[in-house]
Amino acid sequence: MSIHLPEPFQTWFLQQGWTPRPHQLAMLQAAEDGVSALLIAPTGGGKTLAGFLPSLIELAKGSYAEGGLHTIYVSPLKALSNNIAESLSRPIMEMGLPVRIEVRSGDTSAARRKRQQKNPPHILLTTPESLALLLSYPDAAEYFSTLRALIIDEVHALAGTKRGDQLALCASRLRTFAPAMRCSGLSATVAHPSAIAAWVSPTGHASGVRIVTAEDGVRPDVHVLLPDQRGYLPWAGRTGLGSATAILTAIAAARLTIVFVNSRAQAELLFQALWKDNTENLPIGLHHGSLDTTRRAKVEEAMAQGALRAVVATSSLDLGLDWGAVDQIIQVGAPKQISRLTQRIGRANHRMDEPSRALLVPANRFEVLECEAAREAVLRHELDGAPPRAGTFDVLAQHVLVTACAGPFFPDALYEEVRRTAPYSQLSRTDFDDIIRFAEDGGYALQAYDRHQRLFRDSLGQLWVRNEQIIRQFRMNIGTIVDTPLLRVKSRRGKTFGEIDEYFASTLVPGDTFLLGGELLEFLGMQDTTVQAARGRGKDPRVPVYGGNQLSISPGLARHVREILHAPSSWDVLPPSVRDWLTLQSERSRLPEPEQLLVETFPHRGWHYLVAYTFEGRNAHQTLGLLLTKRLEDTGKGPLGFVANDYMVACWCVHPPGSITDLFSRTLLEGSLTEWLDESSMLRRTFRDVAIIAGLVERNYPGREKNRRQMTISSDLLYDVLRKYDPDHILLRATRLQAAEGLTDLARLSEMLERIQGHIEHVSLPHVSPLAVPVLLEQGREKIRGGEGEDYLLAEADRLYELAATL
Repeated sequence: MSIHLPEPFQTWFLQQGWTPRPHQLAMLQAAEDGVSALLIAPTGGGKTLAGFLPSLIELAKGSYAEGGLHTIYVSPLKALSNNIAESLSRPIMEMGLPVRIEVRSGDTSAARRKRQQKNPPHILLTTPESLALLLSYPDAAEYFSTLRALIIDEVHALAGTKRGDQLALCASRLRTFAPAMRCSGLSATVAHPSAIAAWVSPTGHASGVRIVTAEDGVRPDVHVLLPDQRGYLPWAGRTGLGSATAILTAIAAARLTIVFVNSRAQAELLFQALWKDNTENLPIGLHHGSLDTTRRAKVEEAMAQGALRAVVATSSLDLGLDWGAVDQIIQVGAPKQISRLTQRIGRANHRMDEPSRALLVPANRFEVLECEAAREAVLRHELDGAPPRAGTFDVLAQHVLVTACAGPFFPDALYEEVRRTAPYSQLSRTDFDDIIRFAEDGGYALQAYDRHQRLFRDSLGQLWVRNEQIIRQFRMNIGTIVDTPLLRVKSRRGKTFGEIDEYFASTLVPGDTFLLGGELLEFLGMQDTTVQAARGRGKDPRVPVYGGNQLSISPGLARHVREILHAPSSWDVLPPSVRDWLTLQSERSRLPEPEQLLVETFPHRGWHYLVAYTFEGRNAHQTLGLLLTKRLEDTGKGPLGFVANDYMVACWCVHPPGSITDLFSRTLLEGSLTEWLDESSMLRRTFRDVAIIAGLVERNYPGREKNRRQMTISSDLLYDVLRKYDPDHILLRATRLQAAEGLTDLARLSEMLERIQGHIEHVSLPHVSPLAVPVLLEQGREKIRGGEGEDYLLAEADRLYELAATL
């Protein structure tokens, strides 16, 4: 490559003992050529420096000596922006570059934000929400006119999400103000390079972006960790608490370990389990999104200083943060996605030239298969995940208001600007006009109400915001993250412990104990919207359950699990208990084949059971269970219920289920599905989130915040009004689309039903099969309460397995 580093950059690299990597020089070349770029490089490969080098070199020439914003860096996490600011300050200081860097996020003080507005830094590190807010000010065109570069870090975590839709729209607006702006996307885990390149592109097409791919890093060191040498594993469950002793042993053998889990409740439980066995008093921290900000910051600081041996964390530590000498990561519970596991492994040994160490801890027998499948896929450098989907209507509705707050606009011009983004490149003019209509007056059913009259047209056809009050209120509600409303937990003296879900709080009575932040707390009562608690004592504390979807296994990882099931020659790596289980299944019934649907039916305890091994993920299986139940009811089979996990769904009925081929026909998704969805609480909940993002329901008012009950009542009333008087309203369409793509996973179900036609294997058995034991235990898990639950499940598992093993 002909391009070389100028002084003082060349000297600085030599002082570090580094040689510029080819992908770093390639990013410099792309900037010199004036083109946008997507850099795909493994963790520790210098991605961030590669993204900033062109900007630093341009700024070193002194052309921005009089000020002006040159580069915007956007990341999914505020903590990542702070981390990058610290890392970038060192080379700037050591080379004596005339460059000012500042961070702007929701945590930035009002005084600093005001100063940044008047005297912008050369490089601004921010989040999608803060960037959208900046674009809503009247001076946005002037403020961003000097912009030359937009750097999007961890681009895989944004593209295809609502925050990504928001950022893509903001990027297109920035290009209107600064046509010469180039964009650089950075990621270590890109499964669909062309689709992500199109997302980064200024035109919405991959052809406008140069894809730079670095060499693969050193092969990671990944192993599966079992609870003990005997290799015994639970039949069901997702917490992995039975492996706490083995996890603690692995922690003791390393300097710093991040123990990743898949939920906040699991983090609290595992943290407690580790401390019970922690006879050496190893310093172990806890980090998740519902802990108090101060407490999280202390954990992060302790990690950076090497004062901790381990941190139990959720996705709050997933992304590209460099927290010092992390020796290994431990993933407790199946990772559900290959790319997610690759990202988490990258937190260990943040150096491209040395292997990262990871231990996978399955929580049950099926998860052994999933962990092994994920391990092999990671070693093959395989990635998964769907390409970015089309942009959502609620985010676009919010962006229309962002644009209007900055000043009047012509709809035609905004439509062209929006269509230059990949998420909205196929947006129809009809849908766009419906969104504009909603932003103007709420639409047909809501236009009579003054509160929905937000925009008006002048004689030239420009749209204006009606008054300053609308602008002030709208800016308080900018953003696409709609968390389940949380209540702050405080002591009577004012100490903050963290936050818990409002619904969970409503189930507490004085004297109840619960876990939060690794502490046992006693519920004292409520004061306004604050939960009052004190350090408690007692047995059987409750664990807060937070809103949000269960992670579902990805199609790619599910396919690999099926391949392992179908290939006994690959079972040598599995523990004996799992090998024996699968062998018994092959003798007593069948093993699911990669391209078939295996359905077992058998009597059990006076009912007739149907178990389908569909491997389409928990969200899709919840929907499938509801649809199967409805069809069984329509055909007079007397369905009594269903349970589902990531791998299968089980229904039980009064009468035999009848023809399995007819039950799983293509028509399963037809009929009353739309009517059922519209009536479901799930769709109402989805509408509430859509309405909040679109601005129909506001979270925040000056001086106060709406609570969950108020927002739910508001959104439910609006939902019923729109369904009755304007059933094709743009927000109802947005709600159905979001439910189909996410919560119900209808596309995945539809593809499955198409694939299995003519390939359904029905096995009628005299009793439960070995492979069906885990899902029947899920049925038992829903019925138990209290401390005796796990003992009950263990005994039930033994009884079921003995029955399955009989001839």
